[in-house]
Amino acid sequence: MLGLQELSDRVEITDLLTKYATAIDRKQFDLLDQIFTPDAVIDYSRAGGPVGNPEEIKNFLAENLGDLPRQHILSNFEFNIQGGKAQVRCLCHNPLELSPNGGEVMLWGLWYNDYCIQTSSGWRIAQKVTEPCFHWKLKIET
Repeated sequence: MLGLQELSDRVEITDLLTKYATAIDRKQFDLLDQIFTPDAVIDYSRAGGPVGNPEEIKNFLAENLGDLPRQHILSNFEFNIQGGKAQVRCLCHNPLELSPNGGEVMLWGLWYNDYCIQTSSGWRIAQKVTEPCFHWKLKIET
């Protein structure tokens, strides 16, 4: 049976990961300062992106995401919490509209592998590694 502290930690970490996804979707990259530790390592390399610290990743996202609509949907959370440290794995479904008038959609399935630590400001991500499991490009006719 889970104790109250672990339940609380799971909710706080889930909120943190949701805040990450929402910041990306809304292009509010400065919110990443409240999500990552200052020395965090973010590894998007297996999905074709860079490995970098939060500032480098914020710049990469701002330069590369453009105005295309996107939506991160998180599920299938797995937690291993030991005191103030947590290994978390969750599935991210990420549909992206590729053309401004519709017609093409890319569907990404990614695993997020996060190492989180509890700080005086709450839980923060110290390491994020994306692990793609599928991506499909679909043409939609209306």
